[in-house]
Amino acid sequence: MKSLLVGLLMAGAAGAAVWPDQVGQASVLSATGRRPVPLAAQERALWDEYGLNLSEQAEYAGGARHFTATAFRFQDTTGAFGAFEWQRPADSKPCNLGDAAAETHDSVLMVFGNYLLRFQGWKPQGADLMDVLPRLPGLDQSPLPSVHLPAQGLAPGTERYVLGPAGLDRFEKGVPPAVAAFSMGAEVEVGQYDTTAGRMQLAVFSYPTPQIAIQRVQQFQSLPGAMAKRAGPMVAVVLAPQDPNAAERLLSLVRYKAVVTEDERAPTARDNVADLLLNIFMLTGIVLVFCVVAGLAVAVLRRLGWGTSGDAMTLLHLEDRSRDSSQP
Repeated sequence: MKSLLVGLLMAGAAGAAVWPDQVGQASVLSATGRRPVPLAAQERALWDEYGLNLSEQAEYAGGARHFTATAFRFQDTTGAFGAFEWQRPADSKPCNLGDAAAETHDSVLMVFGNYLLRFQGWKPQGADLMDVLPRLPGLDQSPLPSVHLPAQGLAPGTERYVLGPAGLDRFEKGVPPAVAAFSMGAEVEVGQYDTTAGRMQLAVFSYPTPQIAIQRVQQFQSLPGAMAKRAGPMVAVVLAPQDPNAAERLLSLVRYKAVVTEDERAPTARDNVADLLLNIFMLTGIVLVFCVVAGLAVAVLRRLGWGTSGDAMTLLHLEDRSRDSSQP
């Protein structure tokens, strides 16, 4: 019964509408409503690889504003970021809306948590979405994945984040999936660079540990014409470069800097000496007040006659014994 209830709740959450009835001053059109986003059959494998589990599109109008809002929800933020780099328009420019965002003259594509959101026909500002973004169903705001592509010489908009064989076949065909070894936790960043020998593509394969990268770099170097370099848990690869010298300079830009963090105990109020002394004085005062009140209560009760008959106090009369012992 409990598992059935959990299943119903999860199904209800999955079926919840992403887009509200109103965004800013615009209202959803009842004629079109909210509908799933049609996906091209040849791209379905790549969407699945990024972890797409929900998509919804809605049309809004209000005053002179008329736009379409599209939402793609993924299993995690890494999938949303990978889909963003894939779906980003070639003529777009970065903007400061969302964790990662790009805009054209009439559209915005942005990442918010594990969501990829597209606004076509309207470029919202942050204030326009304050009531919408925190209420997205199934929202996960984990940090975005780290990017290791060198910035020097990188052609804007050419970055791609690859999570599996479908993305590798789409963005870096020269590397077989068995060499990339996604089963060992590989994630790939691909970018194109302007070098002295022209446009050149660089792929950086990230692995969980340096030991895995040491094993994989030999596999990359065995590919025909490939140049590969290991840097920490990463393997940088340039496939069949026309100018090996330019490729070597590009590979030299890939560096790994380990960051060592040490767990530290967070200080609390108990670590404050002043607070400790204050608590000691307060406890002492409470004990003194209790003693005084208890003593007064006993005195008052005895004054009223309580405890004077059945439970009279035992007196030792030591002064009488001392006087008797002094007499001959």
